[in-house]
Amino acid sequence: MKKKGIKYGIGALAAALLVAIDQYTKYLAQKHLMDGPLVLWDGVFELHYSINRGAAFGILQDGRSFFIVITCIILAAVLYFYVKIPAGRRYFPLNAVCVTVFAGALGNFIDRVRLHYVIDFLYIRLINFPVFNVADCYVTFSCVAFGILIFFYYKEEDFTFLKRKQDKEQGQPQ
Repeated sequence: MKKKGIKYGIGALAAALLVAIDQYTKYLAQKHLMDGPLVLWDGVFELHYSINRGAAFGILQDGRSFFIVITCIILAAVLYFYVKIPAGRRYFPLNAVCVTVFAGALGNFIDRVRLHYVIDFLYIRLINFPVFNVADCYVTFSCVAFGILIFFYYKEEDFTFLKRKQDKEQGQPQ
């Protein structure tokens, strides 16, 4: 139980720090980029202030209520999975992915609730990629890392912590 307590404490602190970084960068974008973009690498990377009332790539504009509900479901699912993951060293990468995706979802959730839109400001001009933010980076990198972990790091038997619960619910012996 002590390991779980340490895991939860570190996870909560890490998530809080990641959300604080996301919110602070959005604050800085709002404060310093309203008058125009800041070119960091000509033709490659710029900082642009942008308001996004939709989801990734601006889809589903003005779907604030929908996004709030979906984000609550995602946050609850990630938290549920995080609680189920063992606290051992073997599962540190999976726990880290959960914390990071949780922080990313929460960072954009805060914007949607507080501002009714999400602040985006990172722009890769080289490939004309849609403007995004730090929370989007958390979610994207976490999903890529999750895929790599599932396909290349963990084996099926590493997920017995999920199977045991299903067997109990179905009344099957372990």
